[in-house]
Amino acid sequence: MSVTVFTMTHKKFPTPGDPVYVPLQVGRARAGNLGYIGDDTGVSISEKNCYYGELTGVYWVWKNIKTSDYVGICHYRRYFCTEEGRILTGPEYEEILTKYDIITSKKLKLNHSYYEGYASNYNIRDLDVVGAVLQEMYPAYYEVFDRLVHDKGTYFGNMMVCTKALYDEYCQWLFSIFEKAEEKIDASGYDDYHKRVYGFISEFLLYVWVQARGLKAYECKVGMTDEKRETAEMKERLAAFFAKKDIAGAKDYILECLKKRPDVLMEASDITGELKLSMQVIAVSELEKEAYGNSTIDRIQDFGALMEHFRKLNDLIIAFQNEAYDTFSPKEVEFYLQNAEITDIALEASARLYCTPKEACRVAQAVRNFAVDRH
Repeated sequence: MSVTVFTMTHKKFPTPGDPVYVPLQVGRARAGNLGYIGDDTGVSISEKNCYYGELTGVYWVWKNIKTSDYVGICHYRRYFCTEEGRILTGPEYEEILTKYDIITSKKLKLNHSYYEGYASNYNIRDLDVVGAVLQEMYPAYYEVFDRLVHDKGTYFGNMMVCTKALYDEYCQWLFSIFEKAEEKIDASGYDDYHKRVYGFISEFLLYVWVQARGLKAYECKVGMTDEKRETAEMKERLAAFFAKKDIAGAKDYILECLKKRPDVLMEASDITGELKLSMQVIAVSELEKEAYGNSTIDRIQDFGALMEHFRKLNDLIIAFQNEAYDTFSPKEVEFYLQNAEITDIALEASARLYCTPKEACRVAQAVRNFAVDRH
C-alpha cells in the first residue's frame, strides 16, 4: 500500500519530515516558484486559484498522480493528527485505511445551519446556484444536500485521504458541478477573500458526498502547527488597544476585520480562542463602563492577563452549567469573585455564551449563591 498526502501551500514552511507528506504549491501559475512541485504543471487549473483556493491542488492530484494507491490532502500548517496532537505517520494512515473508506476532518458542530452561516458571511446566491446545479446533474445527491444544508454540521479544509480510485470519483463529481456553476456565478467583483467561492462551498460538498455515498469515514482530529498570520496580527493590534484602555478602538478594529475576514473566528483559525475572548473583553467592558463608570479593562490591560481572566471565568460558568460543582470549592469561587472583582455583568455575559438566556440567569445566580452559602 502506497500513501501520498499532498501538503497544499502558498509559502515556504517547515515540512513534517515524514516522506508520506509531499509539498504542493497551489496557485503557482500566478505566483513565484517556491521550489516545490507546482499545480501549474501537467493538466492544471492553477490560474483559477483566486476562486478555487487549494482546490487547484486537489484538481492537479486528480489529473496528474497515477502511481499512489492512496492519496490525500492536508495543509502546510494543518495536519491530521492523533488525539494527543501528534501528526499522523505513513504507517498510521495505512492502518486506518484498512478499516475505513476515507479519512476526513472531524465534523464541525455549528451554532446555526450551514445555510444560515453561509448567508451571514458570503453571497448566498452562490450556494443556491450550486444547489440548483447539483439538483439538475445529481438529483440523488441533492436530497442529501438539501437536508444537510439546513443542519448544523460540515467538514472543513478540504482535507481527506482515500484510495486514488475513490478520490478520482469525488473529483469527477465535484469539478463537474463547479464547471457548470461557473457559467452562472460571477465572483470577479468580490474581494480577495470572498472570491474563493468554490473553495468554501467544496468543504460542505465533501460532507454531502461522504454522507450520500454512505462511506465509512474516520473523522480525524486536525492539528495546527502555526497560527494564521492574520490572526496573529489581529491579536497584536488588539493587545495595543487594550494596553491603552481603548475599548472603542478595539471594537471598531475587530468589526472592520470581520467584514473582510469572517473566517478568523472559526475554530480552525482562532486556534487559541483568543479572538473570541477579546470580543468578550470588549462587550463586557462596554457594559460595565455604562453601568458602573469603570470596567475590567481599567483593572487589567495586559493581553495575556485578560485572556487568563476570562478563560477562568468561562471555566467557572461551564462547570456550573454542567453542575460539576466539585470542580471548584466554595472558598475558591468566593475568592475568585471577590479578588478578580467579577461583576454581575461579567458573570451573566459569560453565561450567555454557553447557555440559553433563561439558563444564563440561573447559572450566573448559582455561581453567586455557591460562594455566599458555603459552609
